[in-house]
Amino acid sequence: MTLRLFRYLAKEVLVSTVGVTLILLLVILSGRISSYLGRIAEGKMTFEFLFVILGYHIPSFVQMIIPLAFFLSLLLAFGRLYIENEMSVLFSSGISKIKLAGYTLGIACIVGTVSATINFWLAPLSEYRAAEASEAQNQLSAFDFLIPGRFEGSGQRTTYLDSFTPDEGWMKQIFISDVVRKKNQNIPTQTLAAYAEQIRISSEGNRNYLVFKDGTRYEGKPGTANYRITHFDTYAIRMENQDSSVIDDPYTQSTLTLIQSEKLIDKVELQWRISLVIMIPILAIIGLSLSQVNPRQGRFFKMLPAILLMILYIALLIWGRTALEKDKIPIQLGLWWIHSIFILVAAVLFAQYNQVFERRKARLPNIADTNE
Repeated sequence: MTLRLFRYLAKEVLVSTVGVTLILLLVILSGRISSYLGRIAEGKMTFEFLFVILGYHIPSFVQMIIPLAFFLSLLLAFGRLYIENEMSVLFSSGISKIKLAGYTLGIACIVGTVSATINFWLAPLSEYRAAEASEAQNQLSAFDFLIPGRFEGSGQRTTYLDSFTPDEGWMKQIFISDVVRKKNQNIPTQTLAAYAEQIRISSEGNRNYLVFKDGTRYEGKPGTANYRITHFDTYAIRMENQDSSVIDDPYTQSTLTLIQSEKLIDKVELQWRISLVIMIPILAIIGLSLSQVNPRQGRFFKMLPAILLMILYIALLIWGRTALEKDKIPIQLGLWWIHSIFILVAAVLFAQYNQVFERRKARLPNIADTNE
């Protein structure tokens, strides 16, 4: 019966946890997608990169969602069991609240194992891959974002291309309007060409060149003496290269690297990853204690104070992380004092839930009062 009961409780909580996680993940992804679509419209990101970067960021989103989803699922699942009097049946069958707490901690260990795998391995690896993809995206030039048949830019800095050749991938019928600085003067230029392509020369430090074929270049203001028209077969422009950056952000580093590091910011990141796992069993006991409701009160009676308590927990951890990064709190104290406070809160709530300090006993009628 013990194993069967644990499987039943685990199924109720874990299925709800997966459902809540997916819902919250969709909410976060929808917000990110709208932000990224704006960048695509501005020509700062390719459409293909949208799905790549979202896929790499999903583990980081999930690692923050799991404690919240587990806590809410525990409240909903156990609250339903109280409302439908299933908990009363369990207690009358000899299942104590302490044993129920053991089952709850067992479920929390399952969720904590998943969370630890994501926090300590999958999320850092995914964030490193996301940083690599972002770095590769930054190395792309403005011409990699051009959409055929559409003017890009504004004012005197405008680019247009008609199409791409199907075989070579060259830009076809391209027009570029720009402004160059000569002798402290801004001189407008326009370049029209039948074809153009980007060339990267590795022998020159991977410098990019835009090479035009069969075109005309106009330079200067029409009607002035220094207006020039140049016809060319081949014309090349050297493009500015973006300097590559080293990927060394703490959230992209492996957990082993953080353990071996002596940097303050790396130690803070390590404590943050551990905190996201430690808080799961603490929230499990708090959720168990606050899930007990009277059928007349409804399953959502204690939901609001429970959620407020969880928000306070997360807010203190975020504040503590910021304070540690600014060296306002000793790294030895770290985030452990916040967990200690909520361990005490969980102990007090469970003691009240288990009626350790006060047990209600049925009062026997007084014989003398009965005789009277």
